[in-house]
Amino acid sequence: MIIGNKVFDTQNNVYIVGILNVTPDSFSDGGQYNALDDALMKAQEMICQGIDIIDVGGESTRPGHTTVSSEQEISRVAPVIEKLKENFDITISLDSYKWQVVQALSNKIDMVNDIWGLQYDDKMAQVVATSGLAYCLMHNRRSNQYKNFSEEYLSDINDSLEKAEKAGIEKGKIILDGGVGFAKDYNQNLHVINNTDRLCSLGYPVMIATSRKSVIGLTLEKPTDQRLYGTLATTAVGVMKGASFVRVHDIEQNLDTIKMVKSIMKEDKWIK
Repeated sequence: MIIGNKVFDTQNNVYIVGILNVTPDSFSDGGQYNALDDALMKAQEMICQGIDIIDVGGESTRPGHTTVSSEQEISRVAPVIEKLKENFDITISLDSYKWQVVQALSNKIDMVNDIWGLQYDDKMAQVVATSGLAYCLMHNRRSNQYKNFSEEYLSDINDSLEKAEKAGIEKGKIILDGGVGFAKDYNQNLHVINNTDRLCSLGYPVMIATSRKSVIGLTLEKPTDQRLYGTLATTAVGVMKGASFVRVHDIEQNLDTIKMVKSIMKEDKWIK
């Protein structure tokens, strides 16, 4: 697929999406990079470590987060995105579910990462379609009440895909994200990770975004800053089950994990 001016071979490669939260309250790194210079230094560090896409977010989406206005979100992310474009040849994703923010920055970004998968309002789909941007469609819903999680989860995603098609978003521009940590309990989050291959079977590249999330903390009984190894385990499972993108905080460690997993998976291609 093409994102911005770069080609991503999602059939054969796995790409690192580096997280850059310019917020005071994100669950893992809130307040660390909301100053412009700090954000740019972090971006440069991640680029040097090997990221392929940088995902810039201006509103925390952790449980219990404080919603900010579109204007405030734009004021947080616009200066960072503009400086990134000026200084680095890097693909830029905007982590936002608000159509106003996407519309305001559509000529400065390459991709939209929407935690609501077009379900937050009725305008995002048309804004994305008109922009021609790549689009990451994440599973989410307003209640985590399910009668049959496995079936309803995929049904929700198909509903969002139908909405994307009706709006005119090109199929070749869509990435799917199972939405670990959003409208799911502990076991449902594990199910999403373990069924990454089922999500891939829908025919779209898949992004796994589990970095430092609560499902890891609950499993290992570890605080946010001690969830690296748990994250690496989810990265390995996701890659083995077909994910093409991995959205993470810790770049080098996840890159090593991906390289090792891909090498093992390729082994049977040359051993006779």
